Amino acid sequence: MDQKQLAERVPTARGMPMLGLGTWQNSDPEQCAESVRTALSMGYRHIDTAQVYGNEASVGEGIRTANVDREQVFLATKVWYEQLGYDDVIETTRESLDRLGVDSVDLLYAHWPADPYDAEETLSAFDELADAGLIEHVGMSNFTPELLETAQSVSEAPIFANQVECHPLLQQKRLRDYCASNDIRLVAYSPLARGAVFDVPELQEIAEEHGVSEAQVSLAWLREKGITAIPKATGEDHLRDNAESVTLSLDDGDISTIDNIDREDRQINPSFAPDSW
Repeated sequence: MDQKQLAERVPTARGMPMLGLGTWQNSDPEQCAESVRTALSMGYRHIDTAQVYGNEASVGEGIRTANVDREQVFLATKVWYEQLGYDDVIETTRESLDRLGVDSVDLLYAHWPADPYDAEETLSAFDELADAGLIEHVGMSNFTPELLETAQSVSEAPIFANQVECHPLLQQKRLRDYCASNDIRLVAYSPLARGAVFDVPELQEIAEEHGVSEAQVSLAWLREKGITAIPKATGEDHLRDNAESVTLSLDDGDISTIDNIDREDRQINPSFAPDSW
């Protein structure tokens, strides 16, 4: 697929492309900028970063050097949990925009619901940023259904998305159901379970039948579930392999096989994660 074909083939969820590039741990400035530039040149139109990744300036450089209009790129970043007080949200978001070299971002997430996160205080700051035109959409990251419900009750702006770890080994059905019934888009980080999907027999069998990689099978399954995936990749080969997942159609048997994988392997579980998540 060329750039135009990929950009046109990736489905969208209310304007958000359902396949994007994650940049977690892409901390080498030159490599990060080049991976973003390569992804956009390939046809990706969704780039995800965060304050704590330390690469917002490199992401911005990659966007500027790609031959793609800024208006065509869905750009998301996240406010680190230690900065979720009202004044800190306002200040650090403006700093993020400066580092990215943009006037606004399409989606701003509260990265983790950890202290000093307070729904009313934090989301009032997000609402102010939205009113000022500095962010288009409000998002949460690593929120449970209960925490999402609270956020929805106090936020003037709709909660647009919730970004969490999700893949065939952590299927998040309860959270998926809540988001689907509340018009919240689910965004999957670590959608390849940090490489663990390559060793799952069910995924290996489906991949062999279709002549594709286990990564493509996992990404196609997420898409079938209405989930946006943001796999991280640096090399062109991995970027292209992930992109090719949009051409893969899983049949009902494939989907059922993946749905019935009886494992729950959470890869990301820091000490400040919410209880019972």
